[in-house]
Amino acid sequence: MSEVSVAAALLCAGAAVWFSGARGSGARRARLLLAAPGGAVGTGPFEWRRLTGGARRLGVEWWSLAAGLALAVLGASVLPLVVGAAGVPLVRRVRVAREARRAREGRGDAVIGLCGLLAGEVRAGRQPGEALLCAARDCDGLGEAQSAVLAAARFGGDVPGALTGAARQPGADGLRGLAACWRVAVDQGAGLAAGLDRLEAALRAERDQRADLRAQLAGARSTAVMLAGLPVLGLLLGTALGSDPLHVLLHTGPGLGCLVIGGVLEGLGMWWAVRIVRGAEAK
Repeated sequence: MSEVSVAAALLCAGAAVWFSGARGSGARRARLLLAAPGGAVGTGPFEWRRLTGGARRLGVEWWSLAAGLALAVLGASVLPLVVGAAGVPLVRRVRVAREARRAREGRGDAVIGLCGLLAGEVRAGRQPGEALLCAARDCDGLGEAQSAVLAAARFGGDVPGALTGAARQPGADGLRGLAACWRVAVDQGAGLAAGLDRLEAALRAERDQRADLRAQLAGARSTAVMLAGLPVLGLLLGTALGSDPLHVLLHTGPGLGCLVIGGVLEGLGMWWAVRIVRGAEAK
């Protein structure tokens, strides 16, 4: 027991030193990258928040390994450490999927904002190309294809083609409607501002519908998370009553069997709950 505890403590200390050094060096590299030509550190709010936020998100999945290490020390077994290490890629996958969903929602909001800005510029008397150029400059968040849209608007290129290409990004599907409005307005002389108003209203209604559905499903998500945490509550209650549930689960045959079966059922239950929620969101 003492040898396992000492080894685990040393491993924790080494991991903490390594992560602190990695974050420190990352922060130093960020300050150097954001430094002005004269050597002063740039303080652009967007860039600095993005870099520091990325550094914080980098270590989220490693909490799984830290929890497994803590349980390994408490239970004097290497099994929780192995499970915690196996959970690192799963937690990373969840984090990446959440970030992708936020980026998709951000692009959708950017498309709605672009439609509103473009309609306002057209009503102000600007030509469609000039209006799109001004609106796209003021509307950030369209992703990598924003430069192609700006180039097409500036040099008289294929604006609908550039918008259609930008619409291939997740969350930017509304740009296909903008490309259709552009073709109709430029080729047939129809009112661009009126079409943009209708497109913006439709995109806003679709976004609000998704937000309302997500709010209705929040209760189901909370219930699934609560049910997933019940085994942890059971372990805490067992420890509070004076028993040693970790020893039973990790060092006895029936306990290991219950641990394996319970883990499989827990994983299946979480997978099924997530599948139900995603299926409801997709409809």
